[in-house]
Amino acid sequence: MKFTPTKIVTLSASAALLLGVAACNRGGDDAASGGDSVTLAVSTLNNPFFVELRDGAQAAADDAGIDLEVIDAQNDSATQTNQLATAASGTDGVIINPVDSDAAAASVAPLIENATPIVAVDRTVNGAEIQSLVSSDNVAGGKQAAEELARAMGEKGKVIVLQGVAGTSASRDRGEGFAEGLKAYPDIEVVAQQTANFDRAEALNVATNLLQSNPDVTGIFAENDEMALGAIQALGDRAGSEVSVVGFDGTEEGLVAIEAGTLTATIAQQPAELGKRSVEILVQLLNDEEVESTVPVPVTTVNEENVGEFTE
Repeated sequence: MKFTPTKIVTLSASAALLLGVAACNRGGDDAASGGDSVTLAVSTLNNPFFVELRDGAQAAADDAGIDLEVIDAQNDSATQTNQLATAASGTDGVIINPVDSDAAAASVAPLIENATPIVAVDRTVNGAEIQSLVSSDNVAGGKQAAEELARAMGEKGKVIVLQGVAGTSASRDRGEGFAEGLKAYPDIEVVAQQTANFDRAEALNVATNLLQSNPDVTGIFAENDEMALGAIQALGDRAGSEVSVVGFDGTEEGLVAIEAGTLTATIAQQPAELGKRSVEILVQLLNDEEVESTVPVPVTTVNEENVGEFTE
């Protein structure tokens, strides 16, 4: 029997409808399958950290046999809100890395109304009831950064802090931990702090200006490695010799800078592990399993003494 083009289209549409009904009526005892479609909403892919996070999530999705759609907000909250509004009617679950932790509440509202499971990764969503947060302990990491920078500075001197995107939990928590850690070193003073939005080029400009008005600074804490690398560019030959710089993330370029002696240390997260765990948690939710509201992923201080362990 031959099918006319019209009949083929009709059968395909019917099949798709049946598959959609089956997916919507998945029972609690059935495992997540290849029919599941999951959305990963990333704040930006113009940052090696989030590229690694995406890759870890993709590997876990492939292992689980689910379809992962990645959407890049390019660090714009309005874009992320629009992207999630579009995705709300066609996804079985969402992993969100918010551009802004406060603004993200509005972004996930349609998903919550649809009873769509939501997992936040790396940054929380403030003011919304999501199922789980997979993140590094940024407060503890900030304290570790303070300790490492103080050690490198001989526990005295003046410091500049380069802050991340305002409103993000990662920037807030790292800054909080760093400030708390510095309380143990009364001879260290923070003389300037300014946002550089987790961006290397912006950090280069901000650090250049702050160093001109604070020429006697001997330490810089950057809330991610991209900004630390921008600060190193601004410092030139002073980086690692006259001025100690500590970053956060443990990116490949950050580790290379430690080996080169221009970056004193970085607080290494595990972005691929963050991505992997967020998918695993979401799969558990799709299978109607209980999950922890907070899933911590450890951070580690990397300096010249142990950097070889991370670059082998």
